[in-house]
Amino acid sequence: MKTVEPSEGAMLKITHPRTLLAAVSSFALVGCATVVPETEPVVADAPPVVEKVTEVEVEAPVAQPAFTAEGIAALEQAMGQYVAEGRLYGIHTRLVHKGEVVSDFKTGLRGLQSQTPIEDDTIYRIYSMTKPVTGVAMMMLYEEGKFDLDDPVSMHVPEFANLKVLAGVNEDGSAILEDLERAPTMREVMSHTSGFAYGLGGTDPANSAFRDQKVLESPDLQTFIDRTAEIPLLFQPGEHWFYSVGMDIQGYIIQKLSGQTFGEFLQSRLFGPLGMEDTGFYVPEEDYGRFSEVYGFDPESGAMVPVPFPGVMFRKETVAFESGGGGLVSTMDDYGRFSQMLVNRGSLNGVQIIKPETLDLMTTDVLPEGAMLSQAGMNMGEVYPGFGMGLTVGTVLEPEAVPTKIPAGSFFWSGAASTWFWVDPVNELYFIGMVQVFDNNNPNGPLELRETSSTAVYGALSAE
Repeated sequence: MKTVEPSEGAMLKITHPRTLLAAVSSFALVGCATVVPETEPVVADAPPVVEKVTEVEVEAPVAQPAFTAEGIAALEQAMGQYVAEGRLYGIHTRLVHKGEVVSDFKTGLRGLQSQTPIEDDTIYRIYSMTKPVTGVAMMMLYEEGKFDLDDPVSMHVPEFANLKVLAGVNEDGSAILEDLERAPTMREVMSHTSGFAYGLGGTDPANSAFRDQKVLESPDLQTFIDRTAEIPLLFQPGEHWFYSVGMDIQGYIIQKLSGQTFGEFLQSRLFGPLGMEDTGFYVPEEDYGRFSEVYGFDPESGAMVPVPFPGVMFRKETVAFESGGGGLVSTMDDYGRFSQMLVNRGSLNGVQIIKPETLDLMTTDVLPEGAMLSQAGMNMGEVYPGFGMGLTVGTVLEPEAVPTKIPAGSFFWSGAASTWFWVDPVNELYFIGMVQVFDNNNPNGPLELRETSSTAVYGALSAE
C-alpha cells in the first residue's frame, strides 16, 4: 500500500482552523446494520387431497434489486484505489441494503503517525454530518408540538427580534443595513434559507463579522446566540440559499424547548435509544487511542500533513460549544444505526424515533423558487440545479442534472473531513464513507468520493 509520508515537522500552513473547513464544509455535494435474525423453519401440515385443482393465473413477481458480486468487487476496488494511489491514508465504507450488509470495506491506516489500521471501532470527526442528527432531534420536538415550522425564530430566540439585513457596502467597507421585511421562520433556519451567514468564507461584512467576533469559537451556546444576534443577515429571509449557522441555532433551540442541554437531549432521546455508544461532542480520554488522525494538504508543497489545531482534537477541554452544525464524533457502527433508522422511516429495533410522515416532511425540498444549492451560496459559484434542500438534509430532485448517480428521492449530507453518506428510500439502502482528510488544496484535485462510490453502487445494482 502506498502512503504519503509527511516531511519531518511538516504542518498545514493556514491561519485558522475555520479557514481550513471552508472549502469542504461549505458543501461536499459533488452501521451496524439491522440484520434479519434467523428463525426455525416452519413446517406446514400436509395439504388436503382434492379431486380437481382449479388453475389460477399468478402474476410473475416483480424483480427486486440485488447487487452483483462483480459490482461489489468493483466498488471496493474503487474505494481501495484511493489508498493504493496515496490519495488517502485510510478509508472505511459500508453499503447496507434492506438491513443486510452488502459491503463493509476498510483499508489503510487511521493515522500516518500512529501507523495503526482502521478498525470497526475507529472514531471519526463527522463535522457537518452532525446536521442531519440535529434535524432529527428538532423534528422529535416538532412532533411534540413544541414549535411550528412557520414560527418566527424570534419566538424561540428573542435575541433575534431586532435582526438587520445587509443591503450593501459603503466605499469604506462598512455595511449598509436595512430592516427585516419579516422574521426568518423555523423552516428557513432548518434549510439554510434564513439569511444567516456562517463565516467559513466570503468577504462581505456578515461573514467577516462571524470570523472577527469568533462566533464559532464561542464558549457556550448562549454566547454563540448573543454574538450571532449582532450580525446582519445576508439577505431577506426566504430569498436565497446560503450555507449557514442555522443548525447551530437549532442546538440552542433544542436546549430551550427540552429543558436539557443539547448534548443531554441527544444522549437521552437519540443516541441511547439507538445504541450509538461512541457518538458525542468529544472523545473520552479512555477512547482516544481509537480516534483517527486528520490531515490536510499543505498549500505550498501539496503534501498530506497533520492538522495541528486544538479545534480538531475533540478533547473535552478543546470543545467550545456543543455544535449542532459540525460538532460530533462518531463511528461507522453508530452512524450506521442512525442511517438504518432513516431507511426504516424513523425506527430501529422496535424503537420509534420519529414518525414516517415526519421524516417525509424533513426530506421534502423547501427551496424558494429560483433558489439553488451552490458552492458559494446565493446561486454563486458552482450551482447544483438537480439538488433540493429539506430540513437539514440535501435531497435529489433530478438525478440527470447532478454529478452523482444517486436516484431521485434520496437524501444526503457530508462532512468537512470528507466523510459522506446518503439514504436511498426507494432501494432501501444507505451508504456511508469514513475518511479524515480536508480536501482543499489537494494537488490531485477533488477526491469526488460521492461521485465515485455512487457510480459503483448503482452500477452493481441489478434486477433479480
